[in-house]
Amino acid sequence: MIEARRKDNESIGAFLRRFTKKVQQSGVLIRARKTRYKITPKNKKEKQEAALRRFRTNQEREKLFKLGKLDEYGRK
Repeated sequence: MIEARRKDNESIGAFLRRFTKKVQQSGVLIRARKTRYKITPKNKKEKQEAALRRFRTNQEREKLFKLGKLDEYGRK
């Protein structure tokens, strides 16, 4: 964790420059940007549930298509 305290008679601008320099040198921003869009892999149970959900929705879509309630693009 980065800590910076404002010195006596230090302007806000000088303090901000010093703080941003410390942040850049520490590598905190680089680590945060690397993990920003990281997607955690699903475990086995989540994968199975997602597959079952896809299977059921496809079956329902086919059923509605055969009944004539959906067109070929899946719209009503």
